[in-house]
Amino acid sequence: MSEFLKGSIYVGLILMFGSYTWYIYQQKNKNESGLIQHQVEAGKAIWQQKNCVACHQLYGLGGFLGPDLTNVYSTHGKGPAYIKAFVRGGTTVMPSFELDENEMDNLLAFLQHVDASGKSDPKNFRRNLDGTIESQ
Repeated sequence: MSEFLKGSIYVGLILMFGSYTWYIYQQKNKNESGLIQHQVEAGKAIWQQKNCVACHQLYGLGGFLGPDLTNVYSTHGKGPAYIKAFVRGGTTVMPSFELDENEMDNLLAFLQHVDASGKSDPKNFRRNLDGTIESQ
């Protein structure tokens, strides 16, 4: 195979990879309206500003002082009212946070979005040879 052909194939692959990457990053999340997406992003910002990850985990990653909150939104006996009570009231080890109604709605939208993305325990994931994971 000639050097010119090898170079052409190499350049072509790089251009295809770059084009596909650009295409993927330009896609909007079709499952969410703009308002919901805005709330999720604002809720994530609150999660980060209040440093919730220092004590709590999402997807098994984070602190260990508090529980993993990945699926707290859909857990039986918990949900939005449960989350609001803990955030506003605090516990002996968790401070209470004075979030206004809009901030609380945004935080709940973020936790609902995280919850809808799947189960949290990475120990139960099956690792595939191509680097992806699947729940068992």
